[in-house]
Amino acid sequence: MEEKNTKMNHASGDDDDKHHTNTEEERIILNPNFEDGLNNWSGRGCKAVLHESMDKGRIVPLSGKVFAAATERKATWNGIQQEISGRFQRKRVYEVTALVRIFGNNVTSETIQATLWVLNANQREQYINIANVQATDKNWVELKGKFVIHGSPSRVIIFLEGPPPGADILVNTFSVKHARRNRPLPPPIYENPRFGVNIIENSEVKDGATQPWFTLGNCKLSVGQGAPRTLPPMARDTLGPHKPLGGNYILVTNRTQTWMGPAQMITDKIKLFLTYQVSAWVKIGVGVSGSGVTSPQNVNIALSVDNQWVNGGQVEVTVGDTWYEIGGSFRLEKQPQKIMVYFQGPAPGIDLMIAALQIFPVDRRERLRCLKKQVDQVRKRDVVLKFSGLNDDDFDLFPYIVKVKQTHNSFPVGTCINRTDIDNEDFVDFFTKNFNWAVFGNELKWYSTEAERGKLNYQDADDMLDLCIGNNINVRGHCIFWEVESTVQPWVRQLSKTDLMNAVQKRLMDVLTRYKGKFKHYDVDNEMLHGSFYQDRLGKGVRALMFNIAHKIDPSALLFVNDYHVEDGDDTRSSPEKYMKLVLDLEAQGAAIGGIGIQGHIDSPVGSIVCSALDKLSVLGHPIWFTELDVSSSNEYVRGEDLEVMLWEAFAHPAVEGIMLWGFWELSMSRENANLVEGEGEVNEAGKRFLEVKQEWLTHAYGIINDESEFIFRGHHGTYAVEICTPDGIVLKTFVVEKGESPLVLSIDLSSL
Repeated sequence: MEEKNTKMNHASGDDDDKHHTNTEEERIILNPNFEDGLNNWSGRGCKAVLHESMDKGRIVPLSGKVFAAATERKATWNGIQQEISGRFQRKRVYEVTALVRIFGNNVTSETIQATLWVLNANQREQYINIANVQATDKNWVELKGKFVIHGSPSRVIIFLEGPPPGADILVNTFSVKHARRNRPLPPPIYENPRFGVNIIENSEVKDGATQPWFTLGNCKLSVGQGAPRTLPPMARDTLGPHKPLGGNYILVTNRTQTWMGPAQMITDKIKLFLTYQVSAWVKIGVGVSGSGVTSPQNVNIALSVDNQWVNGGQVEVTVGDTWYEIGGSFRLEKQPQKIMVYFQGPAPGIDLMIAALQIFPVDRRERLRCLKKQVDQVRKRDVVLKFSGLNDDDFDLFPYIVKVKQTHNSFPVGTCINRTDIDNEDFVDFFTKNFNWAVFGNELKWYSTEAERGKLNYQDADDMLDLCIGNNINVRGHCIFWEVESTVQPWVRQLSKTDLMNAVQKRLMDVLTRYKGKFKHYDVDNEMLHGSFYQDRLGKGVRALMFNIAHKIDPSALLFVNDYHVEDGDDTRSSPEKYMKLVLDLEAQGAAIGGIGIQGHIDSPVGSIVCSALDKLSVLGHPIWFTELDVSSSNEYVRGEDLEVMLWEAFAHPAVEGIMLWGFWELSMSRENANLVEGEGEVNEAGKRFLEVKQEWLTHAYGIINDESEFIFRGHHGTYAVEICTPDGIVLKTFVVEKGESPLVLSIDLSSL
């Protein structure tokens, strides 16, 4: 995806943090309340001034007697700044707090951002986004965020920026302090969770009654007959055998707005931190005023949580006799006052039919039990160790004891890294010990390697690749192109059609010749379901051309499609069906597609929904990878459960050949509350669960050689060490278990060892 937030966590000053007092920590920002005027502060490309009040006394300090203003700003990056070089410690997490507002130039609300400018020892500049806030001209607001600097830069400046030129940035206070970790929330306690029990009342609208359903808007509800008599497949996969349904459905007519449909209040039915699966059958028909509608329509099961929209699942539906399955999930982590579930989506005038709406909490433990049985078939193999050279006399008196220990699982588990992460030796230690694949967050993207036309810079990517190769870590190339226009650098957007085609071909040649044989995979044209910049300007065939040129230059690399929201039912643009069509269309044009990337930025994952998408995509016959997996929860235990769900779903599915996390270290990830390791190196509860799952993917066996001189076990694919205790001492040997249907037979001659 999508490194939407380019937080790069960076480099820094002294290492003797143990000797710093709290007072010294708080002196990272000098003169934080402007009590000493503008000492230590300056304008960044603009003028800094001090005020006791502004706008005829309307604006006064919230704290203290004065505030500062960055004025006469000519660019968005202009603001107020202070150099903090030498006053912070590397690898320590700091919290920034400021009171800010805006003034002038007819602006009433704009984003103010706190940013770090870092100049590294090799003169490489970096900008680190710390935090931003929507500021107004009415009140002071608090801007709050964190940063960590991993390396040892020569200079660091912190500053405010953001509003358009002409608008003043006002600052009342600005402080930087050590951010001590808060104690994590305890694991949720679910009293009587009632797993698998539908919380929706009258979901089958029996006896022709629609209560407690009510309408949003002036549409009309009635009851029809002829709906499917079984639950939708994803719900059946979770719930197992279920009694037949009655076949009734809710018919919604007289719809004059897209949001009109049936609704039901479920406020007192929802328990916090439980994951709920959503499932229903839907169908649409032509109403009185919708006779001209022929295009597919989006149908959404939504929740209004204190008037905030929460997505419960979406599906694209065409007018006709077909019932469509809609599936999704949600989880609430803050206590709401009011929760309503409702249907929306088809154009006005289209009748909507809804059957068997199910919303129920999911028993993840039961799902995991099933997955582990599947893993035994998919990721393990029978192994027969046949021994020779045994001393028959000793064997009768002394049993030969065998201890088998798996040292590495061959299944790829990787992570995203950023250049600045690798300046932190603690980060590198966790990375190299726990991952065997890597992908670069931003450093290989075109906007990073050629921000200005003709000025190529691969130094960051080279540094990261050297680290990975030196530690026997395979690397995915992300990404050669990115179809979403907002991610395309300005100079590329301004090219003529001919110049753009030449630039595309040059980009392919630059990357693939430079790194030939070094990147095992490439995401060739990222997010083709969500963007079309290159296709719109260069024609439909350009995507297949990108794949084929890439394959010609480096035939050793597998070339991937890559997109998001494929696996969660939340986005009709990237449904499995549309993803399959994209792949088939590209292959019809001759594209050399070698793999399917599912990013996996997912909330409240439900195994059967994820598995349904994998099953559909597996029909294409290509390897499937989760390429950018992350989960998010304010509760570390729940976050760990979410990650566990995704790891086991991937590991248990025969079409999945690898998993890449989209980072693991706090402040080095694009999503909040997704990290496994805190910013100062402490493994949190989610990280502990991750490590526990990885341990479960290692096989250990213990026993004695049998009368046939064999030791038999079933183990995960990967590398093993075996220790044989004999009367003459301990014998050690290593071997590899590869994928295969028949038992792996290994002969070990003890007399020769």
